[in-house]
Amino acid sequence: MNRPEASAVMACSHVQIHWKKVKLVKRRRYPFLLLVVLVALATKLVAQQAPKHVVVHAGHLLDVKTGKLLSDQTIVIEDGKIARAGSSAEIKAPADAMLIDLSNATVLPGLIDAHVHLTANPDFITEQLGISIPREALIGAKNARITLQAGFTTVRNVGADGYSDVALRDAINAGDLPGPRMLVSGPPMGITGGHCDNNLLPFEYHATGEGVADGIAAVQQKVRQNIKYGSDLIKVCATGGVVTKGDNPQASQYTLEELKAIVADAHRLGRKVAAHAHGAQGILWATQAGVDSIEHGSYIDDADIAEMKKNGTYLVPTLYGRTWYLANAEKNHIPDFVVAKAKAVMPAARRNVAHAFASGVKVAFGTDAAAYPHGLNAHEFAEMVKLGLSPLQAIQAATVNAADLLGWTGKVGSLEPGAWADIVAVEGDPLKDITTLQRVKFVMKGGEVVRNEYGK
Repeated sequence: MNRPEASAVMACSHVQIHWKKVKLVKRRRYPFLLLVVLVALATKLVAQQAPKHVVVHAGHLLDVKTGKLLSDQTIVIEDGKIARAGSSAEIKAPADAMLIDLSNATVLPGLIDAHVHLTANPDFITEQLGISIPREALIGAKNARITLQAGFTTVRNVGADGYSDVALRDAINAGDLPGPRMLVSGPPMGITGGHCDNNLLPFEYHATGEGVADGIAAVQQKVRQNIKYGSDLIKVCATGGVVTKGDNPQASQYTLEELKAIVADAHRLGRKVAAHAHGAQGILWATQAGVDSIEHGSYIDDADIAEMKKNGTYLVPTLYGRTWYLANAEKNHIPDFVVAKAKAVMPAARRNVAHAFASGVKVAFGTDAAAYPHGLNAHEFAEMVKLGLSPLQAIQAATVNAADLLGWTGKVGSLEPGAWADIVAVEGDPLKDITTLQRVKFVMKGGEVVRNEYGK
């Protein structure tokens, strides 16, 4: 068969095959249309049957503002927010409500951790040079899920490379993956050679931290750049740190004038400022500059405390992260220079933070998650109680206080009408045993159940 004849046969065969397909479609047309109609009706029926309200019945409910443990309480949830809450004798469940029975549990607002690093893990010192920014974002997706399952429905992420925390926040908000509500800082700001610079590589690599900026004009530009790329707050390193090479945790880094420029631009543009600060001078200058929180506060002294109380500055002490990190340093192959600094800083931090607690400084809950495995955030409560806070004060630090620090009072940190329906439940009374918060049995975020060991 020559080429033209072969082409004609192939064309004819193609027509025959196509005609068979047409007849097949015609035979299947009406069953297919029937299927479409049935699916549409089923979808409409499901939509009509979907509960307009969700009602949580709590055997006990902790009012985190007053410290009262209330019995037999009902919470009515509508469109992901709390519509009504109070005694079950006074609040009746709507007829269309889906009921969640927590009658054997103690209910609290979803917990808030104001100092996490979701895009990092405890081995970040030894592995950070080999992890890409996309990989960090994926690490963050795993850690976000773990953190939410642990009962922390809101976090403040204070430092991440390449705005990976911005991407993570946006993915959670879009419903692409599970995780807590996030406020994020993007790359933390620091001086050349300071705690937030990259000091692990020698000169020939010309490695510099993304947030490095020196001088008033440069720090103003960096604040504006972070906001441009999606940062909800500004994180600034006011002193040296423990896990970085060549800097001193007690030494101040930015000058008072630079810190004032950072805070002025951030506040003017509607962003709060969190200051990493171990040393007393750096704490004082950051507080005088108007930062909203001091992170760590290891060498906090009476002058710092007085200034913080005058300005209403929060202390975010991050106690458990330090405890776990030092205890597991050998297993995690932490470099000797880090261990040496940790052994000097951490005992001093416990003494000084205990003194700050006793002196009445405002405290917000934060753990430095990534210095320990994510999901263990609630171990911070016991550390805070050991250093002098009552169980109620520790819980308030992770609810009403942290909500105030984040600027989300009325949205998170309470179970009042208008707040997002972020709810956790535990067995027992956390006012008597604060470690019950390490064993969360139920988690709801925005009216959706993400963990329930009690059944419906």
